[in-house]
Amino acid sequence: MTEINAKQRGCYRAAARRRAVDWRWPSTLVLVAACILAMLAAPAFARSAPDSFADLAEELSPAVVNISTTQKVATGQGRMEFQFPPGSPFEEFFKEFFDRNQQGDRNRPTRRVTSLGSGFVIDPAGLVVTNNHVIAEADEIAVTFSDGRKLEATVVGKDPKTDLALLRIEPDQELVSVPWGDSGTSRVGDWVVAIGNPFGLGGSVTAGIISAISRDINAGPYDDFIQTDASINRGNSGGPLFNMDGQVIGINTAIFSPSGGSVGIGFAVPSAIARNVILQLEKYGKTRRGWLGVRIQTVTDEIAEGLGLDRARGALVAGLTEGGPAESFGLQQRDVILKFDNRPIEEMRELPRIVADTEIGKPVPVEIWRDGQFQTLEVEIGELDETETEVAAVDPASPESTEELQALGMTLTGLNDDVRTRFEIGEDALGVVVTDVTGESPAAEKGIRPGDIIVEVADEEVTTPDQVVAKITQLRQAKRKIVLFLLERGGDRRYVPVRLDES
Repeated sequence: MTEINAKQRGCYRAAARRRAVDWRWPSTLVLVAACILAMLAAPAFARSAPDSFADLAEELSPAVVNISTTQKVATGQGRMEFQFPPGSPFEEFFKEFFDRNQQGDRNRPTRRVTSLGSGFVIDPAGLVVTNNHVIAEADEIAVTFSDGRKLEATVVGKDPKTDLALLRIEPDQELVSVPWGDSGTSRVGDWVVAIGNPFGLGGSVTAGIISAISRDINAGPYDDFIQTDASINRGNSGGPLFNMDGQVIGINTAIFSPSGGSVGIGFAVPSAIARNVILQLEKYGKTRRGWLGVRIQTVTDEIAEGLGLDRARGALVAGLTEGGPAESFGLQQRDVILKFDNRPIEEMRELPRIVADTEIGKPVPVEIWRDGQFQTLEVEIGELDETETEVAAVDPASPESTEELQALGMTLTGLNDDVRTRFEIGEDALGVVVTDVTGESPAAEKGIRPGDIIVEVADEEVTTPDQVVAKITQLRQAKRKIVLFLLERGGDRRYVPVRLDES
């Protein structure tokens, strides 16, 4: 029996009341007809679960493969590790003992370690997609199909940053392959199907829904995972996540599991990222990512207020790589990037993904917030060199001085040999050093700690504590509520907003 919802029951009651008080049947029939139309339209508001996933599973399973890898390791590498407190005399003793024994026995026997994962065919000629962690450091890779065929595979290319890899096999006949889908059109609540090789059991099919999109699980710089409650376990890694049209919208990569088994929280790399990475691996054997040459940080509410921006959005430029595209085309430290290639940047973490996917050498418009105004620059994208390191800028010399900022809870001093030695500060680092932070002060709340170097205050370089005090006094007189510090710690720079007192 079809269940009648509240809206439909309301229609019946209205029709009954009209019949009781008004026997003008034409108008009553119109109302009844409207109720019937509401019943017919009701299913459109909630797409029901399919009666069965059998047809979809039968069609897709031949393209999903099991991946087994073998790695040869020395038998001694499986020994038990002894751990001692740092600095213990036993720590160095046992380290030297084991190192000496490993070096002295280079002919010791090896053993074969195997691992299992999943993958899927994207080209009938023999291209297979999987996770990088499934095949990393493998000496041998084998691909097994649902019909039992087993073929050796070679690595075409791999990308650790997105945990993706592309394999090639040499089949004697054309393979069944599956198409990419558009993960960008997928919505929370959509049905999905995962097929893979959990615990080495062979082809297994599970179904669920998309629980969330754009998840950041701190797995890498380009996190943008699809979260699903379709059961995903160890061995499913590298397998496909399908939509109801049989298209791959994700590659199952990780699970959240306190117990080691599925608890209904799995993560897949969306096809919007994976497809471009796989195309590059096929064409170049590696990824070629766009590069802007900036160090960025999140724009918080307080940073937005300190910069005069209407709300917290965009990516704040905390530093530039010398000679990089950003510096060469006029971007500056303290700029807030609001749009890149006409795509809005609502959160800082969106920018690296967009830049990485941008065509190398392409000139793109970049909308920024600078000095209280919107500006647009044109920047030509460079190519990211995976080995490139970022260079810290050098500031002018700073004389010695000491001053306490009572309201903010900081004690400052200029740089000298004693201060550099005490806080292990390099010779090229210049600015004003925080020597003490009062507990529960505005500075402490923002994570400022002794040894931090204040490089700028409100976009002005400082070289003495007196300059810091003068700038903060100036901001108070201007009725500013936030002071924006540029701090350096361990060679990294970041902006820190600190609220000024009301005095």
